[in-house]
Amino acid sequence: MKRFVWRWLAVNSLLMLAAGAETRPQYGGTLRVTMQAAPTWLDPAENAQTDSFARRNLTRLIFDTLVTTDDAGRARGALAVSWQASPTNQRWQFHLRRGVKFHDGTALTSEVAAASLRAANPTWNVSVDGDSVVIERDIADPGMLAELALPRNAIAKRNSDGNPSGTGPFHIVDWQPGKKLILAAEEGYWRGRPFLDGIEIEMGRSFRDQMTALELGRADLVEIAPEQAHRVPLDARRLANSAPMELLALLFTRDVQTPEEKSLREALAWSVERGSIRSVLLQGGGQSAAAVLPTWMSGYGFIFSTDADLARARRAREQVRTIPTWTVAYDSGDAVARLLAERVALNGRDAGLALQPTSASTADLRLLRIPLVSADPWIALAGVASVAGAPMPKNEGGSVEDLYAAEQAMLATQRIIPLFHLPVTYAASASLKNWTLRPDGSWNLADACLGNGKP
Repeated sequence: MKRFVWRWLAVNSLLMLAAGAETRPQYGGTLRVTMQAAPTWLDPAENAQTDSFARRNLTRLIFDTLVTTDDAGRARGALAVSWQASPTNQRWQFHLRRGVKFHDGTALTSEVAAASLRAANPTWNVSVDGDSVVIERDIADPGMLAELALPRNAIAKRNSDGNPSGTGPFHIVDWQPGKKLILAAEEGYWRGRPFLDGIEIEMGRSFRDQMTALELGRADLVEIAPEQAHRVPLDARRLANSAPMELLALLFTRDVQTPEEKSLREALAWSVERGSIRSVLLQGGGQSAAAVLPTWMSGYGFIFSTDADLARARRAREQVRTIPTWTVAYDSGDAVARLLAERVALNGRDAGLALQPTSASTADLRLLRIPLVSADPWIALAGVASVAGAPMPKNEGGSVEDLYAAEQAMLATQRIIPLFHLPVTYAASASLKNWTLRPDGSWNLADACLGNGKP
């Protein structure tokens, strides 16, 4: 499976590495970042908030995981220096790195690490064996290492004041939930002190406000909507794109109830003109998709046809006498979502369906942006299944054929109609040096510095 991971990487990585090599890292300076997300909690295990790439990046700045994955998808030690798995992949033992301290000065222990993992995964059996952490599952879990590399499984010490303490490269100086976060470099970080002195993050900023901040020199790193990337002037700025890591899809809020409803959902799926929508509304951004997983991740996404077939859609619609009116909900805060919902409704009407876009919280189906949880295809597929309310795929060390069958089974439920796969895009000021964007949308700030940093 790993042979499919990061195929897209060559050109993008070479360009970013060439840009990053333009200067020797220097200590000093505060990186100014803006983002659209406005998280109100920093605890990585808190799951009441909407997942976002921005929240994941915040977690990685403050907390560490037991293991990480490199750009080829291979597991690397982090807070764990080594591990062993049972032959059945049901029992995993992780040996912790010694000498690591939390930002509050207390030592990392196996007890604290186990408690953190239990908080994030209540169904796991997590115990302590000396200086190691043991995880036991009822089923085989060959994807455990990729799972533990997820930001939500970062190790946090939960203090009595409710604020978690981490072991990451930066510690919290000021935290205004949903508004602002100020971080300072951790002098005793086990990987070595970051070159940046600190990071100031403004939250809840629109894409337009972020671009304005970059143009006025008030921000060094900002998010760019995928459909707007081609409009960003490149004078003294650099754009970085992840692999397609976000699924834009139509999601029905309940299972199919009757054969007639099944025919109508099939008609809708065949009526959507992804090509023209991508060209006009997304300005050529992203990739048209009829599969849940992008091709770079699974290796077979091209098999699913993204072409509209109006004749086939009409034949499916003609199997039903009475056509209900479906409401299609979209995020009113998303500038493109309303236009997308209206265009899907128009395509549906061409096939004889009745759809009504709405910004109401309740509807028959929703237009959603779903950040893929991981670059591991099985974990990514399970994450989408959780959002869609579809059966969870079971990874028992299966082949590509097993993955394909699991995705086909999810699509067969007709709970979800994939539309597009989109990348995560950032723009950086000319003063930000030696940073890269990984394929999964995470920032690599290990060697990042500012041009006005101290020599």
